[in-house]
Order: sequence, then C-alpha cells, then structure tokens
Amino acid sequence: MIHNKYVKNSNDINSLQVEDSHLPKSKSYLKIINILFYPHSNSQEKLTLTDIKSILKQNHIFDNISLTSKPRVIKVFPKSDMTIVWIDIWDVQSSSSAKMLINRYFNIGNYIATIRRVNMNLGVPQCKNCWKWGHSTFSCRIQGAKCIKCNGPHKSKHYREFGWCYKANAKTNPPRLETKKGKPCPHAFKCSNCKGDHQVDSNHCPFWRHRFNREWHVKKYTEICENRLQSICSERNGMSNQ
Repeated sequence: MIHNKYVKNSNDINSLQVEDSHLPKSKSYLKIINILFYPHSNSQEKLTLTDIKSILKQNHIFDNISLTSKPRVIKVFPKSDMTIVWIDIWDVQSSSSAKMLINRYFNIGNYIATIRRVNMNLGVPQCKNCWKWGHSTFSCRIQGAKCIKCNGPHKSKHYREFGWCYKANAKTNPPRLETKKGKPCPHAFKCSNCKGDHQVDSNHCPFWRHRFNREWHVKKYTEICENRLQSICSERNGMSNQ
C-alpha cells in the first residue's frame, strides 16, 4: 500500500502549468523554384526576406508551417532573373508537414512556383584559418594562418603589427608614411577567393552568396585550377623559348 504523502492529488495540479503532449520535432528542408528575383512590377527592387514572408503568409498551404531559420535566396544563374528560395521548416519524424508541401504549386503574380524537397544542406564550409571554401578549420592543411584582410601569413588580430600598409616605406613612389595608431587602414582589401574589393569573409563575395550551392563551388574551383595550370604552362613555354 502506497503512503498518502507520496501521492499527489490531481485536483491540486494547475492545468495551465501542464504542457500539451507533442511528437518529437525534426527539420525538413525544401526549396521553392520559379520565383522572380525582381518581383515588383516596373521596379528593380530585389526579392527581400520581407517579400518571402509575405508570399508564405498569403498562401494557405503554408498555414501552420513554422520556419526554423530565415529563408535563403540564391539566383539560378548570375545573370538570371529567377531565383530559388530555400526554407527549413519544423516537422515531425514522419515528415508529415513536408509531405503536404512537396510538389505543390501556388501562384505568385503571373508565375507558378513549385515546392521541391532537398536533402539537408549545411552549406559549403569556409575555413577560418586559410579562408578558402570547401573544408573546415579543423581539417585545414596549411601551416600557420592567413589574414582576413591582406591574406598575409599572420592572424587577423595581428594585422596592425604585421600588415604592410601600416608601415612606412621610403622606397615606394610616392613614399608611404606610417599609419598612425587609431587611424583606419588605407589598404584597399582584395579578396583572395574572387579577387574582389572586399574582405575574404564579406557577404558581397560571390563565394559567400553561393555558400549553399556546392556544385557552383566545385565548378568555380575547377576553373581556378585550370587557369592556374594554363598560366604555369605558359610561363614554362616562355622560359623554354628563351
């Protein structure tokens, strides 16, 4: 017989403090295709997160659907006017929410968008050591570290001490004066990946914009390797002809 002090009267339980039962949550990964990158008529305003949230809210098929994170927008091709929207949703282990959306169609103006299922996409990692894409920091093979600003062989936090543009150089034309402490860096940053005028971790970099498109990264690095190989062959041919 169980003693009364170990039994709690159910009438004393506050029903508001009892959580409703629910199935264990998981995530499902979807993409929406055939959406205009410039959705506003007679305007060059790009598709924004606000536009996407409005689109999802206006279509009843997304009722009771909760996003796990912000949607991601990627153009189909750099010069295309169409885009792909990637969304991650809360689901149950049976993926019942995703199954209700996969291969469904809905209208966005004069266009018909389609929902497709995709595998979990964690994106292409960017190494925080050498700042190249395609491998993690822990698997980086280079010795030392690269600076995020000048790509020099030093950690980014030591840029002030080792960055060449802070130091005086009388041999340059015109001579370069020392940058005083507290003054902004006069150096024009150059991305070591795309050669653009920004830091290597900038969200303006095309490598960053395609961080969820592994095929794009593979194609881009293949082109870089081929161009580098052609350059080496040209240099060797030029040396042999001398």
